[in-house]
Amino acid sequence: MVTLECDRTTVPAYAAATKWSKNSSEIDSASSIVGKKFFKQFWRYAILCSMMWKRLAIISLLMLSGCSTTSGPVSNGATLLSGLNDYQGEMQHAGNSPERWPDRQRAGGELKGIITATVGGSREFYRLVDLDIRKREFVITMRDLSLRTDRTQEMKDELVAMDEEILALKPIVREQVATMPAAGESRQQVETVATYGMLKLAVDKFSSSGGRGIDPPSTWVDQNLVTDLGSFSTVRTLDGQIYHCSLYSIPEQGAGMKCELIK
Repeated sequence: MVTLECDRTTVPAYAAATKWSKNSSEIDSASSIVGKKFFKQFWRYAILCSMMWKRLAIISLLMLSGCSTTSGPVSNGATLLSGLNDYQGEMQHAGNSPERWPDRQRAGGELKGIITATVGGSREFYRLVDLDIRKREFVITMRDLSLRTDRTQEMKDELVAMDEEILALKPIVREQVATMPAAGESRQQVETVATYGMLKLAVDKFSSSGGRGIDPPSTWVDQNLVTDLGSFSTVRTLDGQIYHCSLYSIPEQGAGMKCELIK
């Protein structure tokens, strides 16, 4: 029997086959057969272990791939922003496979949990997430060439209606995000400015049909210009100072924003 665990491996079946076969051809044959079974089992368990650690990472709110390990205060805004980023990453990872719909549903459920913990109960935000998932499933289904023409047209019409509802929901969600509980935070802090600016941009592009433009997206928070540069953001203040800002995560606590003056 082949026994595998995430942190150690024992292969008594493989060892027995190679130790007790006296004929060299028997050794080769046994090694080949058992070896194939072993590596098949190993690959299967490796996938399971990978999934297990991924879920633990999500539970611990390590939601930003490649983020800094810098410690510091966490905030509702940064935790929500990290959750939105992680949701988009999960959706990209799931791809366009119809069989991955449980993964997409799970990612949506996890994002709703983060919304509840940061913004509070928001029917509008929950609905926005549901519509995004539904849109993705429609687009994937419509790629099926066996789909009836009339049903395809119905789904196209429904997609238009969903986009209209999403546009109507976004201003409400932006307002909820802007007024979320922010105990101990000052609206004038650069980190807070960066967080809310990036959240505004994240909500704007959430479930958006348009692609990213040539210029990096930016928005104003009071008199500060916040620019999304992908792996980090910048804040340019009214007096011309520029800050480099990045998210960091703290296990089992949430996420925060760290900004450093560069000019």
